Amino acid sequence: MNRSSELFDDWPEKYDQWFQTPIGKLVKACEAELLRDLLRPAEDDLLLDVGCGTGIFTYDILAVGSRIVGMDISAPMLAAAADRFRTRNFAALAGDMRNLPFRDGSFDKVYSMTAIEFVADAARSVTELDRVTRTGGTVVLTTLNRLSPWADTRLKKAKEGHELFQSIHFRTPEEIRRLVPGEADVRTAIHFSKEDDPVQARRKEAQGCAEGRETGAFLAVRWTKT
Repeated sequence: MNRSSELFDDWPEKYDQWFQTPIGKLVKACEAELLRDLLRPAEDDLLLDVGCGTGIFTYDILAVGSRIVGMDISAPMLAAAADRFRTRNFAALAGDMRNLPFRDGSFDKVYSMTAIEFVADAARSVTELDRVTRTGGTVVLTTLNRLSPWADTRLKKAKEGHELFQSIHFRTPEEIRRLVPGEADVRTAIHFSKEDDPVQARRKEAQGCAEGRETGAFLAVRWTKT
């Protein structure tokens, strides 16, 4: 079995549970809002969700009437997503973002939420995301920001032996800009810390977004396929 997939096989329940904590709910809301703003999904759009995990960021996109193919390298994570969206326009497919099993220009829009940090060859994955998007379509890629204090915390845990964090490749906004073909719209979110109470966190988030800071833990980039 691919070692990359095994890293996530024990995570479906823990992953979803964290997003049910007070600070986890706020993280999810902020990240989902930025995704929607950049992706702008529309009814009947055909989208590819690369690294869909359990589908926790898929629901809002399906809610507008889009059709989604959700792909993930972890069978347990993908099974959780398939079970979650049994009655919706969602098809689950196992696959690797470095070699997408689709023809050129297959999708109206393609997005990937915090998956590319587990891929050493990010350029290859970006090329694949762009390849399967139709001309004029939108690609949104998100990752964990090296400039954020959240990255420092995870790197410390990696040194302490945390297996998942030992596999992460953190990148900066400038590194992401250099990866993207054409003009990039780069933004960040999550300008608060995990230890902040939700009220304080909301204030910090509003200030960070208003100032356009590039140090938020959640780094997102959008480009148009040319």
